[in-house]
Amino acid sequence: MLHSRAPSFTSAPPALLARGRAADKALLPLMPLGALMLGACVGAMAQTATPDKTLAPVVVKERSDAPEGKDSLRASETRIGKGRQQLRDIPQSVTVVTERLIDDRNLDTVKEALKNTAGISFMAAEGGEEDIRLRGFALQSTGDMFIDGMRDPAFYDRDTFNLDRLELLRGSASMLFGRGSTGGAVNQVSKSPRLIDTHQVDLTLGSHQYRRMTGDFNLLTGENAALRLNAMSTTADNDGAGSRIEKKGLAGSYAWGVGMRDEFSLSLYHLDNKNGMNYGMPWIRPNASAPASATTLLPLDPKTYYGAASDYSAGSASLATLGHTHRFDGQAELKTQLRVGHFERDQRAGAIRFAQASRQPGGLAATLENFGPATRLERRTHLKIQELNSVQLQSDFSNKFQALGRQHELLAGADFTDEKKTVSAARSAAQGGVDLSKPDTTVGQPNDGAGIDESRRVLRNASDFKARAFGLYAQDLVQIAEHWKLLAGLRYDSMNGSYRSLSIPREAPAPVTTTSYRQKISAWSQRAGLLYQPNGLQSYHVSYGTSFNTSGDTYSYSSKTVNTPPEASRNIELGAKLDSADKRLSTRLALFHSTKYRERNTDPDLNIDLLSGKRHAAGAEIDITGRLTPRWEVYGSYMWMPSAKIDIGAQGAEGQGSRPSLTPRHSGTVWSSYQISPALRLGAGVNWRSSQTPNRNPGWTAPGFMVADLMAEYALSERYTIRTHLGNVTNKLYADSIYPGHYIPGPGRMIQVTASVKF
Repeated sequence: MLHSRAPSFTSAPPALLARGRAADKALLPLMPLGALMLGACVGAMAQTATPDKTLAPVVVKERSDAPEGKDSLRASETRIGKGRQQLRDIPQSVTVVTERLIDDRNLDTVKEALKNTAGISFMAAEGGEEDIRLRGFALQSTGDMFIDGMRDPAFYDRDTFNLDRLELLRGSASMLFGRGSTGGAVNQVSKSPRLIDTHQVDLTLGSHQYRRMTGDFNLLTGENAALRLNAMSTTADNDGAGSRIEKKGLAGSYAWGVGMRDEFSLSLYHLDNKNGMNYGMPWIRPNASAPASATTLLPLDPKTYYGAASDYSAGSASLATLGHTHRFDGQAELKTQLRVGHFERDQRAGAIRFAQASRQPGGLAATLENFGPATRLERRTHLKIQELNSVQLQSDFSNKFQALGRQHELLAGADFTDEKKTVSAARSAAQGGVDLSKPDTTVGQPNDGAGIDESRRVLRNASDFKARAFGLYAQDLVQIAEHWKLLAGLRYDSMNGSYRSLSIPREAPAPVTTTSYRQKISAWSQRAGLLYQPNGLQSYHVSYGTSFNTSGDTYSYSSKTVNTPPEASRNIELGAKLDSADKRLSTRLALFHSTKYRERNTDPDLNIDLLSGKRHAAGAEIDITGRLTPRWEVYGSYMWMPSAKIDIGAQGAEGQGSRPSLTPRHSGTVWSSYQISPALRLGAGVNWRSSQTPNRNPGWTAPGFMVADLMAEYALSERYTIRTHLGNVTNKLYADSIYPGHYIPGPGRMIQVTASVKF
């Protein structure tokens, strides 16, 4: 169906869109061996730092209550820096999305949760995946997604059903995590067993036959042991942006010895997605003579779907993690985790493009002037069929002790990773497979049910990638004076990767030609910071950090990238964290300057093999979280990035001297809720991004937007709660993820009602 906001094809949609842009602009200002070796070394250090060598019992009982998470938008501590730390002791910007905010705003995917952190944008790439950007720098495609501090390497549609919180560390962070981390790192904190009996079941019903059920069950199984199970099932005809949903998840974690000298945990996680997929809609110009800068969005309802009925995006993620924490005398502990992961991805979808002019009504190229129900659309095919296996071993030691008359907070660790990825391709009929052609459609016939039999495709192995990497790091936070702390850290990484490309003739099934590449990279990363903390409510910092990205971050090499040195980056930041006198409200402020050197990019669609150069981004950030009054709770995250430029460009890339793609000047979010009465709580919020260009700056910009949400929650009793959420109240039409040839619309207006029971 055509969107109700487009009154007719003879009216002027560009004017409507222009008014929307003007309104947005007006609102924006308001707006195992390594672990054993490490254990032996740090164990000796911990013993040395303790005058009494006798091992006394260590008991650190967990608090049964949870003042943060479900009960607050504010967070005061994090584990994104490896060891558990107070946010005020980290000389770098950290934004935390707590479970309270996830529930209030009905954030059922990690992508939606990330929209509640400023500086985030999304690229709809040629493979259909939505590459996450932070401060304009790639984040997901460089491996900067983590689960409980360990790399979460694959592309898949992540869900929030097992999330306790989402932590976003901004700026270079290779000293902590190894390769990647130019713009920052995202840590997904899993729900862990607690020493209480508590359970919750949520049922959500909403627009487009949305059905979601989640269960969170925590069972106390012994004095120091507990089991936690989380389950999820979600289905919908449409996610508000053209994609159907069908996914299930199950996560279980058992912990014993909780809070004791030796604590163990075993967790299993499985997520299965059989979702539909809206690959994206083409951009359009107002008329044939309009310049590229006038390119804009189609005046269509965002839920409208023009892909084939057979298109889908299936995938799974399976993880098994074994953890052990040993607590030494004093304040030292050694935490070791071993994780095995298996990821599958089977994406059968394709871009939607306008048919060529000769096939359009009147023989004219499609523009807004002649756009109508008869405008012809082509369905294309883009396959992504991959399998990834990973093994990770990580050990982190932390200790607080006195030495040389100074207070030290030491953090040291080692990690090892083994990854194997295979990519499959479809054979054409001439290669021993089949040729499948998707039928065209027209604008007036969305969701026409036409498709092909994807099961007929004959697959072959197209490439494989193997890599082993290890890293060693250490940092120390030293109290150099009464109110001053100095942080210094250093990390060494080594990665050995090999890649094979397997090709066959275009007109025959054989022979197979194998092209092999191998690369070994070693790199050092640094981190330094100075903290000034005049009292328990104020903390000021200045910091410097570096990071690097290897060619193997994309799980492939070519003749040009295999001998390319790693990309390098640095981040300089000046910031503060300020708490109110009652510590109910926290404010984070930061000025940053991020620079990337030897930038590299590949794009087979444009025959661009290697782009290298330099670019930077600089700006200011502010986060406000907590309570203004006992009844009034607020959360806000805003980034202003006035300076961003391609300092050194390359032919075919984004132009030298231009603003980089996917770097909006303004971005942010605000959420506020008020407890009207003991039973009734109301909430409202907005998300916004100013205009931005697709990658490679094709000459136009995606309009800025602002989307508003509303929430009402009523507690029938301590056990039963009803919450209603209205998303995109004004049914705003906007481009959520962008690419030169297409964009993926953001979800339209959706209403969802959640019933919760606690027992």
